[in-house]
Amino acid sequence: MLEYTYTPMPKRHPLMFPGSKRVAVVVTFNLETWDMVKDSDAPYYAGGPAILPNLLPGNVADFPNYSWREYGQRVGIFRMFDACDSFDVLPSCTLNAVTCERRFEMVEAAMDRGCELVAHNYEQGELLWKHANDIDAERQVIKKTLGVYEQTVGRKAAGWLSSSLRGTVNTPQILVENNCKFYCDLMNDDQPYLINTGKGPIVSVPYSNETNDFTLITRRGHTTDEVSAILKEELSVLYEEGAQSCRIMNVGLHPHVSGRAYRNRSLKEFLEYAKSLEDVWWATREEIADWYMVHHQEHFEQPPT
Repeated sequence: MLEYTYTPMPKRHPLMFPGSKRVAVVVTFNLETWDMVKDSDAPYYAGGPAILPNLLPGNVADFPNYSWREYGQRVGIFRMFDACDSFDVLPSCTLNAVTCERRFEMVEAAMDRGCELVAHNYEQGELLWKHANDIDAERQVIKKTLGVYEQTVGRKAAGWLSSSLRGTVNTPQILVENNCKFYCDLMNDDQPYLINTGKGPIVSVPYSNETNDFTLITRRGHTTDEVSAILKEELSVLYEEGAQSCRIMNVGLHPHVSGRAYRNRSLKEFLEYAKSLEDVWWATREEIADWYMVHHQEHFEQPPT
């Protein structure tokens, strides 16, 4: 069950983050891991557009597409961590359970820095929509994912982002059953809001498919200069609007895309601009969710329950 109210921005009460911060900026690094092959003759959708077309059957290794993504795990992610380190910014990192099992060094680098870690399905190519009509099968995938997360991180996961954002109408309810606080798949707002699941509320802390390197670079072909300008323009508008009512800006980045040497500058230039603004809240998603659960009644006339 997934329900939320349609309340357009002009009908909401003004909302202000702690310390009168205008915008919560969340830089998201996606620590994703794919199977090299699947036991299937169908083309293998590995969680995003392929760098080369004409996908091979799942049971045949597609080395150009597989190794393109693996570059991010071997090289790109560490270049991105270095960029954030230089501006004293902690990214929020989503991670597949198999990343913990097969590519732990990526997770370890995030944990050593104190980054927020967000559960991000079991394996990147195993999409929850396949279980849209079988809630028990979806529960099993989510429970298995959260179990690996807890064993690796040493605490229960506070929130969830589905692989390719392909959750189901049952996903928020299953997350509430597992004591998660926030859900990121819905990209329909610049502010947090409550989702009613029938089992209790969960906070929508939106991810973004617009301020996202896959969309900007891989799908639309923007240059490094253009990506830098787009991200700064987005933040400048949200920052102005946030003087009246706070906003969230998520920047979704993938190590095999933004971790390339010639693209890394766009991340650095965005961070330099964001750090120059006084009223930016460098919050984790969990901090946003905890704060909103206390203040949501100030936001809507009749908040969802």
